[in-house]
Amino acid sequence: MGEAMMIRTIVEAIHSSPTQAVVYLSGGASVALGWLMSVPGASNTLLEAVVPYSRISMIQLLGRVPSQHCSQAMASEMALLAYNRAVKLSKPGFPVIGVGFTGALATSPPKRGDHRFFLSMRASDRIWETSVTLTKNLRSREEEDKVASHVLIQAMAKACQVSGTFDSGLTESEVPDESETQFSEEQELEQLIQGQLCFKVYPFSKEAYGSDKDRKIILPGSFNPLHDGHLKLLEVAMSVCGGGYPCFELSAVNADKPPLSVAQIKDRVKQFEAAGKTVIVSNQPYFYKKAELFPGSSFVIGADTAARLVNPKYYEGSYKRMLEILGDCKRTGCVFLVGGRNVDGVFQVLEDIDIPEEIRDMFVSIPAEKFRMDISSTELRKKQGGVDKRKRENAKEDVEQSSKWKK
Repeated sequence: MGEAMMIRTIVEAIHSSPTQAVVYLSGGASVALGWLMSVPGASNTLLEAVVPYSRISMIQLLGRVPSQHCSQAMASEMALLAYNRAVKLSKPGFPVIGVGFTGALATSPPKRGDHRFFLSMRASDRIWETSVTLTKNLRSREEEDKVASHVLIQAMAKACQVSGTFDSGLTESEVPDESETQFSEEQELEQLIQGQLCFKVYPFSKEAYGSDKDRKIILPGSFNPLHDGHLKLLEVAMSVCGGGYPCFELSAVNADKPPLSVAQIKDRVKQFEAAGKTVIVSNQPYFYKKAELFPGSSFVIGADTAARLVNPKYYEGSYKRMLEILGDCKRTGCVFLVGGRNVDGVFQVLEDIDIPEEIRDMFVSIPAEKFRMDISSTELRKKQGGVDKRKRENAKEDVEQSSKWKK
């Protein structure tokens, strides 16, 4: 089998895998993009490809001025940015990778330093890193780019768990320096709390790799505990909006409380595993930030939350600021599905709230006859606290009674 056919076969296998990718390249491996995009099925894999070639373009990508453009640290930073971009763009529940590549290849006039490139691939639970120093004056720029592209495609195949290999074109002295670092679930969640990862998906639903429907139907909450009202509300919301990918969203970071600990997050996630429901753990407590994380999604909320969303009090008292922020949410394609809620003994629905005309079409009512939330997690905790208190009191009485009998 010729080289071109071998490359095509491996790229076809990459496209047949469920893994989706965002690729950031600078300074080389451009041929790899052509291979990925010219083989049918590219849209199954490639979510986005960006080539930040100019200095200003790289500064805008990173959000800072880099001290060195061609390094392993730079490739890994690009890969992490690509990964966070990929989880936002991917189909719900699909595995994703972020690819970062930076190279210093042959130039005209010839460069003084080494000809080298650095590659990094980030998945949710691991990072692969590769660096290669090429022999100077051995190849043309086009040939060096092709070798770098070979290495990139083989690394992507490995990340996608695709078997098969081909000659990368490296000589015996050009030995790649490769490493793989795995992260535990606890390390991933720490990275999320610290803001390195934007969210983590636990696809506990029955679908093998999620749904083909890109639109997420998201029910946010603290889920302390998860209860039947939450499950029923999301089910009804699905019927109201005509389908999508249903999932719950738990923010590890709170607006007015300390962040959840890793142990607390894991405990709450276990509830969804037991229920067989997908949950996303994010680090954004505010809806305008959630809208950026999950563009085009439908958020399922109670009427009390809807009332707070349109209350200028929560926007430093500015009606204009409230419209600007919710207008930005609207431009991301987000919609709020509003269920009735019992608030201080009064059943409140969307129609009871004065929604500004400019954003009114963002809010869709879940009919009260289909669903009404009459219990909250807070009330359940209070009831459970009462039960636990009675159990402790009963246990104390049993001990006291036992002591009396012994006497």
